[in-house]
Amino acid sequence: MIKEDYKISAQLSQLISSEQAYQYNIIPISDKGACLTFKSIDASETLKQELQIILGRPIQLIKDSNENIKQYLSSNYRVKNNSQTKAFSYSSDFLEQLLTTAKDIGSSDIHFEAYESKCRVRFRLDGKLKEYFIISKKEYPVIINKLKIKAGLDISEKRRPQDGRITIKTPTDEFDIRVSSLPILHGEKLVLRILSKDADHINISDLGFSANELNIYLETIKKPNGIILISGPTGSGKTTTLYATLKLLNDEDKNILTIEDPIEYTLEGINQVQLKENIGLDFTSTLRTFLRQDPDVIMVGEIRDSKTANMAIRAALTGHLVLSTIHTNSAWATITRLIDMDIPSFLIASTLNVSVAQRLVRKLCDNCKEERSIKNTDFPSSFTIPKALKQKSIPVGCDTCYYTGYSGRKAIYEIIPITNELVSHIKNNNLEIDNYIKKQSIITLKDNAINLVKNGVTSIDEVYSLLI
Repeated sequence: MIKEDYKISAQLSQLISSEQAYQYNIIPISDKGACLTFKSIDASETLKQELQIILGRPIQLIKDSNENIKQYLSSNYRVKNNSQTKAFSYSSDFLEQLLTTAKDIGSSDIHFEAYESKCRVRFRLDGKLKEYFIISKKEYPVIINKLKIKAGLDISEKRRPQDGRITIKTPTDEFDIRVSSLPILHGEKLVLRILSKDADHINISDLGFSANELNIYLETIKKPNGIILISGPTGSGKTTTLYATLKLLNDEDKNILTIEDPIEYTLEGINQVQLKENIGLDFTSTLRTFLRQDPDVIMVGEIRDSKTANMAIRAALTGHLVLSTIHTNSAWATITRLIDMDIPSFLIASTLNVSVAQRLVRKLCDNCKEERSIKNTDFPSSFTIPKALKQKSIPVGCDTCYYTGYSGRKAIYEIIPITNELVSHIKNNNLEIDNYIKKQSIITLKDNAINLVKNGVTSIDEVYSLLI
């Protein structure tokens, strides 16, 4: 884990760019009065004078060891493949620099937040939020208005939430950003979701399926009709799994239609529709139109209500393969969720091909993780610790993982194919299937989570919520 001594505030870290920090091996530690104070490997007068010219401020340098400076840099200045970014200022190109930097370092979301005495910007990296910039109360409304203009939002409307979209084009990249505004106590909060425009890099074999799980899943998507449902909370990778599936199904002889909110990736050969509820283009009405478009495969971004669920069932009954997501805690809970939506049990039994639940967990950094002995207090009191589990791996932190102890994420799955025996269970509203799961050796989310702990891939803390 990051040691407290190596963390500096966002207010200090934004005084210089990542490029300057790495180029000069300097860490800002104080901004009092006119003078800026840095820790540095080199405390020479030459460096001091050069920094004074660049930053336009009196400079004080405090010599520190190479090892400490290296740890400071990795803990506070993240860069992509050691490529550096330009210095930030509240100039006309500040927003573009911020957005491209967030994309380059792998951030999925950017949060602009206003409070009573300060405003801040946070990036979500590997599922966790980290504060990156502090913005003055005076500058914050200017930046928010610039973002709203870029996203096509009404800058005079500050009382109601709004949604928009920004397309960013650079010499090397092009990506979309979904913008959501929310009125809060001290102004407006904006959340920007970074969307990749290209799904070429998504491969189903790289997502996290075990060999057996992948075989079961691939078998179910070969069926010409029925419903494939993927469940999980927001940010669990459901949409990525759907796009990987669509890539496999995307043949010249198939007509594939999708209705999404938002369109997160673009796929050549697939007809994608952006949801626009303000003009009546919602999931239900679009699905009704899809059925007159001679589709083979239909992807619905999310089943949110009974109307959408009924239309998806109808599409499956009339000979189409339907893929969608739903918010439930497990693969089997999807069945009860559909029943709660007033979908008759016999229709669920006759149309559902497979129910999949998934989560994303952070992987431990292979360069610095350490093994420790298992203790009973590591687990929830209700959890039975497997006898074979004697050791656990813990996050430590190093230069490679920016002293977080984690590097990348991995999806884990729970897959329940709907067999004849389960069809009978569903039709009879017999929803207790614990014995069936054990008999069929179905690997649950909890099982997969413990296997990752056992193999040293992730920590107990990372999967704790799945073990309760």
